[in-house]
Amino acid sequence: MAGTNSTQASVLGGPIVVLVEPQLGENIGMAARAMLNCGLTELRLVTPRDGWPSDDAIAAASGADCILDAARLFPTAEAAIADLHHVYATSARPRGMVKTILTPRFAVGRMRTQIAAGRRCGLMFGAERMGLVNDHIALADTVISVPLNPAFASLNLAQAVLVVGYEWFQSGDATSPHAISGGGDEPAPKAELLNFMMRLEAELDDCGFLRNQEARPSMVRNLRNLFQRAGATEQELRTMHGVLKCLTEKRKRIDSERKD
Repeated sequence: MAGTNSTQASVLGGPIVVLVEPQLGENIGMAARAMLNCGLTELRLVTPRDGWPSDDAIAAASGADCILDAARLFPTAEAAIADLHHVYATSARPRGMVKTILTPRFAVGRMRTQIAAGRRCGLMFGAERMGLVNDHIALADTVISVPLNPAFASLNLAQAVLVVGYEWFQSGDATSPHAISGGGDEPAPKAELLNFMMRLEAELDDCGFLRNQEARPSMVRNLRNLFQRAGATEQELRTMHGVLKCLTEKRKRIDSERKD
């Protein structure tokens, strides 16, 4: 369906699109095309299987070169979302995690409110073969699920980007009237939350709480999901760092006294 008109003003901005471990360059290009269709302009790629940059992506983008030219490459999903305040993960399958699940139509309303309040939002999509794995879902605050035929709900990568992007574009300026409190109540960037979680996990390893290696991945995901739901502010994370420091120093002091 042709519809390019360079004389028209372009709609730009919106949430950041993060493609985690995409496989084919063609699919990245088609996702970029879907993004520009819907006014989404920032693309982040996490370890594309076939490398980057990609001639196949450029060919499939059908003119959406500006998206590919500005695309940023990241080694991990954690690095790709580090500066974001709220991450939406797309998934068609139940994952056994306690997460808010929204349709694209309801999710974009929240995104507009958050972005209007100065928060950076991201849309995370998984690889073509199986989508996002549980460890990636655990990084997200909210899950987006597209209501489709329950017997056949699978979408390819570009379709998924287009469906969510279309709802974003259609929502226009229909920003939710519910205000988000500002100032010190802003949620911390993901980098600070991930830094705290890494420290917490290291201390739990050190004290033996995570000694069951079979159960460890599930326990870590549960902890990450707990803190994701909390929406901790920077001040709250500083407090939690202080709590960890106090607890660990006391434990180490007791262990030292026992050795003496």
